[in-house]
Amino acid sequence: MIIPAARRLQAVEEYYFSKKLAQIRELNQRGHDIINLGIGSPDLAPAPQVIETLQMAAARPDAHGYQGYKGVPQLRQAMATWYAHTYGVTLDPEQEILPLIGSKEGITHISLAFLNAADQVLIPNPGYPAYAAAARMAEAVPVEYQLSGPHWLPDLAALARQDLSRVKLMWLNYPHMPTGAVASPGFFAQVVAFARQHNILLCHDNPYSLVLNTQAKPLSLLEYDPAKEVVLELNSLSKSHNMAGWRVGMLAGAKPYIDTVLKVKSNVDSGTFLPMQLAAAVALALPDTWHQARNAVYARRRTLAYTLLAQLGCSVTPGQEGLFLWAALPPTVTDTEAFINRLLLEAGVFLTPGFIFGSAGQGYVRISLCATEARFAQALQRVERWGGGVNKLSLKD
Repeated sequence: MIIPAARRLQAVEEYYFSKKLAQIRELNQRGHDIINLGIGSPDLAPAPQVIETLQMAAARPDAHGYQGYKGVPQLRQAMATWYAHTYGVTLDPEQEILPLIGSKEGITHISLAFLNAADQVLIPNPGYPAYAAAARMAEAVPVEYQLSGPHWLPDLAALARQDLSRVKLMWLNYPHMPTGAVASPGFFAQVVAFARQHNILLCHDNPYSLVLNTQAKPLSLLEYDPAKEVVLELNSLSKSHNMAGWRVGMLAGAKPYIDTVLKVKSNVDSGTFLPMQLAAAVALALPDTWHQARNAVYARRRTLAYTLLAQLGCSVTPGQEGLFLWAALPPTVTDTEAFINRLLLEAGVFLTPGFIFGSAGQGYVRISLCATEARFAQALQRVERWGGGVNKLSLKD
């Protein structure tokens, strides 16, 4: 006898990468060397002083007990100082910041904290799949808003003409994943006004603002005077500080919103390992030159990624930010999934199909910059050999 799963999971599928990574592991176990250019997991290490802080703190006899649900004061202060330096945003470290076990945790916590059954949630298409999954787990109703190139921004006027009476929350994410699109300060001001007008909680997922940023200053949605009335912003050290596996993120916003999310968080986890919190505080204090050096590495890789995509016949809109490049497949490719699988099985190179981010991603691929220049060069060689199926590398049994 098998006890059935909760009905809420009928609308939630296993994450695409969970299944695809299992396939890649199986291929590698069979002796194939798959070049994975699909996952945005930084391969660069955190700064040496960050690792040293972790090691030293882990040797302390008082470091291994439960921690407070709101994190240690040193970490909250470091987050507030980082927000002030990076975005020019003033936050009260005691009341307006909540450290998280990665910002992905925050997506679910926010959804559980604010959504009732049948509430509607505005979700970008294309967009991060976790937004819709978290809404469904909270038994709310995801309502997609369509994005299209080259700017990949929501049409706020069109949204305003819709019935928004049941919309409780709207997800926004700029620099945008997967397209790398950038929002302007003017658009941010408009979307805050839109949320205030329609009484919508605007949740901005902002982990990419320091990675290959093209604007003079990274942007936060909290920069605008009335924003705290309607805005919660998630941020993370995963991409910006090469700490994806550490699971350190943050939620910023007005005290009533922070306190509401804390009700969920305090019933789910028991705090973050103290040495990780202290090391994260050191990471947040790194100078701008450290980020510039990291971006120089990604810029070199991006040049190779452009070349690889061109070899595949893809077209790329310039000016993208973040850890990825978003590219349109050539018109001759009519089945994105079949193309991705052929590239994987015949050339040993994996790219992410755009359709996993929504129907508007059909006909696109996403390539990650989280691989060495040597691996990019190797991938390019394979693609050149594979082109047109001539002398292709077959990984099929």
